[in-house]
Amino acid sequence: MEWLNYQHLLYFWSVVREGSLTAAASKLRLAPSTISGQLRTLEGQLGEKLFLKRGRLLAPSEMGRVVYRYADEIFALGTELLDTVRGRAARHVERLVVGIADVVPKIVARRLLRPAQQLPRPVHLVCREDKPERLLAELALHNLDVVISDAPPPPGSNVRAFGHLLGESGIGFFATRALAQRLRRSFPRSLEGTPVLLPTENTSLRRSLEAWFAKRQIRPRVVGEFEDSALLHAFGRDGGAVLPAHAVIRGEIASHYGLHLVGRVEEVRESFYAISVERRLTHPGVLAISRAARTELSR
Repeated sequence: MEWLNYQHLLYFWSVVREGSLTAAASKLRLAPSTISGQLRTLEGQLGEKLFLKRGRLLAPSEMGRVVYRYADEIFALGTELLDTVRGRAARHVERLVVGIADVVPKIVARRLLRPAQQLPRPVHLVCREDKPERLLAELALHNLDVVISDAPPPPGSNVRAFGHLLGESGIGFFATRALAQRLRRSFPRSLEGTPVLLPTENTSLRRSLEAWFAKRQIRPRVVGEFEDSALLHAFGRDGGAVLPAHAVIRGEIASHYGLHLVGRVEEVRESFYAISVERRLTHPGVLAISRAARTELSR
């Protein structure tokens, strides 16, 4: 039977965790050359390059990131084993690594993920935000447990993944109190010629809104476009323009940004998906998210 040298694995894990070979050497009280030699031995045993050079820094390769995740779990279990043997009240902490598509509003993401942290068994939540296509690539490498996105995996994708519909959220238009009161009387016709802030054109919400404007023959005056929904909301707080947002987070929008509902657009709805490499969801945290999502998105 072939055995893994866990001392070498510890050196590798420490270098990734500390961010550099020098920092890891200082933490472990070893010479950098010692750690460097052991890392080469580990790479030889695994038959894979675990690091890539980026200038003067070392960055984990794709396989290095996979090995790091395993190492992280191995050493967490080792710590738990010691705690149990020594009679401490140790509890296994479930790790949930979630990729959040950058088009998903952070407030919506927080609401969707909250049930995972309310399980009887503790969950260590790790959130990573990026473009959907990059997150799908990380999911394929098993660096993520699930991806939260506004769309299922695209047809013809190289990544074998499954989209699980979490639910839908209606859309509303919001503005400062005075502007909302003025526009509310004849909404949606009041949006004609009104300054609006919109998501950028690469988002599904923007495409849906454009289609709705065209159908209603409404021509607002677009004065700003934003990729980040939090930044869009912050600009809306300055007043003078209307912005679309998910009606489900109207309470947070009012309390955080002082924006009030002008009117709802029932024809425009946005879906949210949990994307996994499994046909059926199995992670306890993801199951909790899925079960609670319809309630969370309908408030």
